[in-house]
Amino acid sequence: MVVRMSTKSRKNHRRRGRKSNRNKRGLKIALYMLVTFAIVLLAGAAAYIFIFADKEKGWKKPPELLAEYMECVNGEEYEKMYGMLDGETSGNIGLEDFVERNSAIYRGIEAKNLEITDIVYDEERMAVAYRSSCETVAGTVSFDNEAYFIKKEEGEDKGYFLVWNDGLIFPGLESGDKVRVSATEPERGEIFDRNGFLLAGKGTASSVGIVPGKLEERESAVEEIAQLLEMKPETVEKNLSASWVKDDYFVPLKTVLKVGEIELMSWEPSEEMLREKERQDKLLEIPGVMITDTEVREYPLGDAAAHLVGYVQNVTAEDLEKHEGEGYTANSVIGRSGMEGLFEKELKGQTGYRIYIVDGDGTEKKELANRPVEDGRDITLTIDSQIQAILYGQFKEDESCSVAMNPYTGEVLALVSTPSYNNNNFILGMSQSQWDLLNEDERQPLYNRFRQVWCPGSSFKPVTAAIGLETGAIDPEEDFGKEGLSWQKDSSWGSYYVTTLHEYEPVVLENALIYSDNIYFAKAALKIGGDKWKEQLQKLGFDEPLPFEISMAASKFSNTESIETEVQLADSGYGQGQMLVNPLHLACIYTAFCNGGNIVQPYLVYQEEAQADWWIPEAFSEAAAQRVQEGLKKIVNSPEGTGYGAHRDDLVLAGKTGTAEIKDSKEDTEGTELGWFVVLTPEQDVKTPILIASMVEDVKERGGSGYVVGKTSRILDILYGKGYESGE
Repeated sequence: MVVRMSTKSRKNHRRRGRKSNRNKRGLKIALYMLVTFAIVLLAGAAAYIFIFADKEKGWKKPPELLAEYMECVNGEEYEKMYGMLDGETSGNIGLEDFVERNSAIYRGIEAKNLEITDIVYDEERMAVAYRSSCETVAGTVSFDNEAYFIKKEEGEDKGYFLVWNDGLIFPGLESGDKVRVSATEPERGEIFDRNGFLLAGKGTASSVGIVPGKLEERESAVEEIAQLLEMKPETVEKNLSASWVKDDYFVPLKTVLKVGEIELMSWEPSEEMLREKERQDKLLEIPGVMITDTEVREYPLGDAAAHLVGYVQNVTAEDLEKHEGEGYTANSVIGRSGMEGLFEKELKGQTGYRIYIVDGDGTEKKELANRPVEDGRDITLTIDSQIQAILYGQFKEDESCSVAMNPYTGEVLALVSTPSYNNNNFILGMSQSQWDLLNEDERQPLYNRFRQVWCPGSSFKPVTAAIGLETGAIDPEEDFGKEGLSWQKDSSWGSYYVTTLHEYEPVVLENALIYSDNIYFAKAALKIGGDKWKEQLQKLGFDEPLPFEISMAASKFSNTESIETEVQLADSGYGQGQMLVNPLHLACIYTAFCNGGNIVQPYLVYQEEAQADWWIPEAFSEAAAQRVQEGLKKIVNSPEGTGYGAHRDDLVLAGKTGTAEIKDSKEDTEGTELGWFVVLTPEQDVKTPILIASMVEDVKERGGSGYVVGKTSRILDILYGKGYESGE
């Protein structure tokens, strides 16, 4: 039967159908959303269980544990690191083996500041990918790596534990492998003088040794060899019994001074050279003894420049600890004094290092880091070896110090301290008897006198004159009056008098300089006044370090912060009282008298284009400096002048003598005297300009400052009288 519907009925039916379909689709969507929500809810719950449940149990997650593990490397907390491992999955490595393995590698490469970055955690695999980097002796080592963990929920120990293997230290490292560090020592830089003469560098010494198979009557031969080399017989035997020794091998025992034909043919070979020649001749008479050449650090000037150049020695355990991380190894040397110590950083260079992995057979598998060796830098000084040697030659028997410089550029040409020592002996290995002789010598040959401060005596009078002129306290034409040979201001000085050696008229500045009048300069200091005196001396660099590469003792005008009495001030005016001056400082002040009142900056590192820098510009007015210079010329060129012994017809010189009394008290009659002489070429167009300041101890019975003038005169004869020119 066919049922027919009206058009309206059909439309209503279709509407009901569409509505029913919409309801069905809405139900499906709702159901889908409900299921989706349930899944998300379940997933969230699972995530909560996975992520937060461990946290609620107090467990640290693998990334956090790995960071903690690596931080322990920096603190060398290897036992704590071991406690983070899972023993079973880590190959059951024992604590002792673990600590030894890790410490040997990390300490061997001198690992520092190890850190991990770029951490990515794969929860499913419980793996932590990361980038590791650390500083080592060969530079920065960095690599990508991955660490694995296991999770324990049962048993006594619960939580996450690291699965350890050797590859955790370095990727590719296996249990039978070793991490090696090789070092390449740099060539130490050399030290040269301004003319290219070697002051410190490669040289040749003699190595005394034995060929065991050629020894005859071994016991007695060893006794004789040991005695000649100042060694113990058992030490010689120990060397001969070393595992590597064979009958035909050369076994070195001691490095000694090389005695060459040139040295022996020199005009006057040293006593030391002659003694060494005799010793080596005796050694060579013993069958089995050989002497061969060996390379050493050498100091060609020896005694003449020992205090200036210094010496190196093998590093000690204390040195390695003190200079950890600076590239020193057990085979390194280190500068102990002088230029060797001052320029240690530049001279030493940079040790080259390689870090690499080798397998059990010693075959290299992988290079981890490589820092190339960098040889030390050569240093060229302003020193002139000829001037250095000449000064030393004249004063070597004295207790003295000398400074030579170019007064117009500030270049220091020589620094000498006597008596001296042979710095080569520190390289060759000083015997106990040699060391005892140096240390027990009352003349103190190891004492560096040019770095110290000394009472300047009358050599300071030109400085007093310049201060007096600068402050207006002195009128150079004023006659201070004839006082005889002793003077005191008034009765308040009690029994104390200032004394002088000569009477003259008129008592004006120029004559006071020529005759070196103590009374005049005592009066001048009183006119200047204590406060102004202190102010001017501090302006001249007193009480502060000298701006120079070598550390010098600071000059002082008083044991306290000021001048305490009139007597002290009066004595200071002629360089006594409590005045103490470093010889290089005094020399620098004298440069103002030929530089229009400017004090030059002294320096020691050579410059191709020497140009003056002023340490203290306008220390004195040009007029004051010129007035003092004229007086200094008269001191050397007038027959009445105390420095006339250095006068030359072929060269204009200016200078000042000084004799400083060193006494325990004013009443002391047994005190000693220091002799000074400062001399300079005051004309800038001179071909070889120079300023020399020398001080000699204990000249009381040897002519006072005249002794130093005589020595300096002979130095000038060598420098100028025989055609010496710097650089030839």
